[in-house]
Amino acid sequence: MGNENILWGIAPIGWRNDDIPEIGAENTLQHLLSDIVVAGFQGTEVGGFFPEPSILNKELELRNLRIAGQWFSSFIIRDGIEETLSLFHKHCQYLQEVHADVAVVSEQTYSVQGIERNVFAEKPYFSDQEWEALCAGLNELGKIAAEYGLRLVYHHHMGTGVQTLAEIDRLMEGTDANHVHLLYDTGHIYVSDGDYMELLHKHIDRIKHVHFKDARRNVLEQCKREGKSFLQSFLAGMFTVPGDGCVDFTNVYKALVDYNYKGWIVVEAEQDPSIAHPLEYALMARKYINEKLVIHS
Repeated sequence: MGNENILWGIAPIGWRNDDIPEIGAENTLQHLLSDIVVAGFQGTEVGGFFPEPSILNKELELRNLRIAGQWFSSFIIRDGIEETLSLFHKHCQYLQEVHADVAVVSEQTYSVQGIERNVFAEKPYFSDQEWEALCAGLNELGKIAAEYGLRLVYHHHMGTGVQTLAEIDRLMEGTDANHVHLLYDTGHIYVSDGDYMELLHKHIDRIKHVHFKDARRNVLEQCKREGKSFLQSFLAGMFTVPGDGCVDFTNVYKALVDYNYKGWIVVEAEQDPSIAHPLEYALMARKYINEKLVIHS
């Protein structure tokens, strides 16, 4: 799929959702991975329903697929770094065994992303002391990730204390660039700030993992007006795959290629699979990538 420096993946969240396990529960691992092959992607990220490494590795090998990484919910501020370190070691060990490239970390202290709270007006904020603890803790986690041959990539996310560009700026300034990298998510920064290019240009040297998530502007505006939660918003169809929303990925992809970005671009769209057929939308994303992005690079 074009540039040899870039690996294209698609996230399992289009098939099954970790936050609402009953959504897409009928979709098995084998179903998911086979759909990914049909849609022409090279890999995926680990979902909450994925099995132990030996089982997963066999299913991946049978389909010539790879694992990019996996989400890790950190609670550095709430629980302290020592308790977080123990859990993160286990997380990284699993990722090492499935030959992943990145550990995706998001601080979930005070997060409203998984509860019924207005995600547009009731996001949490950290105190100066909490920011210091978070940044110091992430530096430690980044060192651990490296011990397992992984890169820690921080996921800015709606409904958390690191959501806006200003908050991402503070995180980047407060952490060591050798140990803490950035996951750039087009959908989350667009829904948060109404812009996605400034973050890309400002911190492109720290970006080591990318999520291509599109957004439907009309649904976003309706969700804002109605004060919906994050879960309610994505169930309403706020997010979609590239080419089906208002994000112009041609500019994003060109900037990444011009900077000589090396790594994964993972298509990710939190949707209800009973409404947005996972394979149909995976094929839609692949078609857009092939026709609008790859052939022009």
